[in-house]
Amino acid sequence: MKGIAISYAVIAALIAAGPLVLGEGALRFSTECLLILAMAQMWNLLAGYAGLVSFGHQVFVGLGAYGLFLISDTFDLSPYWVLPVAPLAGAVVAAVIALPLFRLREAYFSIAMWVFSEIVAALVMKASWLGGTSGLPLKSSRLVDLDWFEPMLFWVSGVLALGTMGGLFLLMRSGFGLGLMSVRDNDLAAMSVGVDVRRNRFIVFVLSAAGCGLAGAVSFLGNLYVSPAAAFDVNWVVYMMFIVMIGGIGTLEGPIIGTAIFFGLRELITDQLGISAGWYLVALGTVGVVVMLWSPRGIWPPLRDRFGLKLLSVGRTAPATAELAPVSGKAGQLG
Repeated sequence: MKGIAISYAVIAALIAAGPLVLGEGALRFSTECLLILAMAQMWNLLAGYAGLVSFGHQVFVGLGAYGLFLISDTFDLSPYWVLPVAPLAGAVVAAVIALPLFRLREAYFSIAMWVFSEIVAALVMKASWLGGTSGLPLKSSRLVDLDWFEPMLFWVSGVLALGTMGGLFLLMRSGFGLGLMSVRDNDLAAMSVGVDVRRNRFIVFVLSAAGCGLAGAVSFLGNLYVSPAAAFDVNWVVYMMFIVMIGGIGTLEGPIIGTAIFFGLRELITDQLGISAGWYLVALGTVGVVVMLWSPRGIWPPLRDRFGLKLLSVGRTAPATAELAPVSGKAGQLG
């Protein structure tokens, strides 16, 4: 724990100094990486630790972005002060839809989430007061100091990424986290030993939605513009899934590795090699298939097991089995 705390302090210091050493392009790129990492950790919390695979988490990205733009413009407030609205919007909607969705299991839950996201996107496109298909510009952007705009986005993204990882680490190390992982592994067995499966999944679902809502709001704040086609784009959840599945689902280190691979491939193929974005997606798919065939658990678990690495491990060590006391004077013999 002490080593982890020191590592976090060092990373936090590097993020604080980031705007002083990074150029504008590198700063924006780093901001994007941190936001996608935060989203991937939130999806990992739901799928990797609660056993709920969502194909519709882009709905919370869009709701967070629209909530920020709408409240900021309506009340003429600086978007920085309105940022807490974004996770609240995602959390409230998640709390409302959780009860009916939790009646569905496995693939049915996944598809229902995707359908719900498409319905919300269609309603936003038809709402003229939300800009319809054209979207909304951030009119309150005049309240933002443009000289500090990119650094502020970078710092907020850094706090969000570190906060999600640190929060998940503490959550998974707690008694709640132990119960949550038991739900993931076998919900019926967890229920039989007193774990409240529905409550645990509800809490995780709401937390995951809130995190994605905040990350989505910060992402579109950087563009000063939001549209339904971009905010509710299914690629958001595709990116989350790719990063988590490639890096290692159900681990905190996995999304970090997955994010590095995801953006590394993108920069290599589109920027360095000059290949079109279509081939970039083909390359991502190919890497995904190869990794899944080689290691269905992702890249990090076999590396961890092979070299005995324990960076952000939340696993428990089973206590040693107590030896049976001798009975009737005969050691190791019962009856």
